[in-house]
Amino acid sequence: MRVLGVDPGLTRCGVGVVEGVAGRPLTMLGVGVVRTPADAELGDRLVAVEQGIEAWLDEYSPGYVAVERVFAQHNVRTVMGTAQASAIAMLCAARRGIPVALHTPSEVKAAVTGSGRAEKAQVGAMVTRLLRLDAPPKPADAADALALAICHIWRAPAQNRLQQAVAAHRTSGAPGTSGTPRTPGTAAAPGASAAPRTSGASRAPRTLKGRTA
Repeated sequence: MRVLGVDPGLTRCGVGVVEGVAGRPLTMLGVGVVRTPADAELGDRLVAVEQGIEAWLDEYSPGYVAVERVFAQHNVRTVMGTAQASAIAMLCAARRGIPVALHTPSEVKAAVTGSGRAEKAQVGAMVTRLLRLDAPPKPADAADALALAICHIWRAPAQNRLQQAVAAHRTSGAPGTSGTPRTPGTAAAPGASAAPRTSGASRAPRTLKGRTA
């Protein structure tokens, strides 16, 4: 499995490619950062992010793209830029038909370090150890991108099994599927008449005025 991890951002968008399978040693194929100037127009910066991610997709042809899920922050400007860069990454992957997975920062930290509250330095140290690197990747955005790819490789088998189980459950329980008997009386067939009216025998007897029984 080859995964491109993307730590989205407008000024620095971390990217890293990891290959391997869960339970076996992983290999880093590439790591870097797509940068855009802070004083450039927003549209130009988004184009630069797109071009940078497209270049990584061209070079490494990943089978999956893992993107950090955007979460709420106090700095609205920062979270907007992160969300825009995240959307660009998903767009580039979807255009090529590459599956995209979103992982929250706590999920990534827990997968790599064992703690969802780990500091960036801890994440960088574990990425260095897991990928057998000489030194932690710099800047931290690059290390985070590799951590995203590692997280997805380790979590993908369980996620795939869950998705398959949900899909199988929906298929077997879907109404109107072949082999699924229809319960009598649960739904009227198209064009069928309404339910029969109650016969007069069951109605309360009508009193006849002016007559005696």
